[in-house]
Amino acid sequence: MDAKRFDEVVENRIEKIKSVLKSKAGDYSRGNDRLHNFKVAAMARGITPLQALDGMMLKHEVCYLDLVSGRTKPTKEFIDEKIGDFINYLILAEGLLLENLDKKENI
Repeated sequence: MDAKRFDEVVENRIEKIKSVLKSKAGDYSRGNDRLHNFKVAAMARGITPLQALDGMMLKHEVCYLDLVSGRTKPTKEFIDEKIGDFINYLILAEGLLLENLDKKENI
């Protein structure tokens, strides 16, 4: 892939990340907490919010592994959705990790 096409892929992905995370905020946030669902899931299961996110992210990782292994036939739409989901969960994990650090620094 040449540099110009790769730059297009990067720019398109960044725009999709922004769009999806903003649109999903209404579905998964409560009040001003964008990580609400992971915190409630954690309380319901007696685990940490990061562990709850990890469990939810696992299904996206399995889809990615199926893609890599050839168990799933790739289409542009499938690649777009699954790679996007995986990236977005990593960003959400970053949010939880940074929130934890912020809390520790303010103690």
